[in-house]
Amino acid sequence: MASFLLNRLGQSIILLLIVSIIGFTVLNLIPGGPLAQYALTPGMTQEDMDRLARQMGLDRPLMVQYFDWLWRMLQGDWGTSYRDGQPVVDVIARHLWATLLLMGTSMVISVGIGTWIGIRGATHRYSAFDYVATAGAMVALSIPTFWFGLVGIYVFALRLEWLPAGNMYTIGDGSFADYAIHLIMPSFVLALVNIAVWSRYMRSATLDVINQDFVNTARAKGLTERRVLMKHVVGNALLPMITLAGMQLPNLLSGALVTETVFTWPGMGRLFLDSLSYSDYPVVMGLLMLSAVLTLLGNLIADIVVALVDPRIRLA
Repeated sequence: MASFLLNRLGQSIILLLIVSIIGFTVLNLIPGGPLAQYALTPGMTQEDMDRLARQMGLDRPLMVQYFDWLWRMLQGDWGTSYRDGQPVVDVIARHLWATLLLMGTSMVISVGIGTWIGIRGATHRYSAFDYVATAGAMVALSIPTFWFGLVGIYVFALRLEWLPAGNMYTIGDGSFADYAIHLIMPSFVLALVNIAVWSRYMRSATLDVINQDFVNTARAKGLTERRVLMKHVVGNALLPMITLAGMQLPNLLSGALVTETVFTWPGMGRLFLDSLSYSDYPVVMGLLMLSAVLTLLGNLIADIVVALVDPRIRLA
């Protein structure tokens, strides 16, 4: 286990370094840059622009800027937001909980519904339910997330008036029920694509296990089909799903970016787009590195859990 963790740590450091280099380079090659918003200020002269560039450290070579940013990042200083002058850590921390809440709720919904659809589709193969579930999964995977969000707002917020159209809570309320009702639509929209993916993988995994010799032996012992399914089939079919859960984390993060924008949810996805529009590169880099760390951590936890659950797998 120790050698495995050290190996993964070394790989993660290399990957994070590559992500940081690519991200920093691409951001600084974008036309305009952080000073573009000041250029439109009335009375702004070239001397003023040069002074701002020196104050922000943007007059230095790109390589020098990168290594300065990397050194401060390693010391825990993520930089200062160009937009409001606040520490990047504080800016991200204000939006982190909203994204984790949305992603966590979406994951629970997608795992619960997707697992049930996949198991039922496998046990009722080629039934009407299986055909409808397959067609629904293809539709969900083919249509962009923002389209589902806009349709949900039109139907449930504008036409039926059952749910709020956006935001995380009602100003002046902030009760648990108010948070919950605002969470319903964005969490289901974010979970929709993941339900399709999870149900397809769960169906395939269940079909791989359901006709194995140990399952037939359990049936031969006289166990009921329900007991065979729950005790022998589902438990083994869920093993590859643990790995899938870790791999789904990047999809949730990217999906949250779109969902938070559509529903004006105050999370990291919306912050990322706002920071890009303001060329607030320190915040963008902080969000990029945090997302990369969460993705690597999710995959690591999934590998460890699979090894702990399945004694046949050894981490090396």
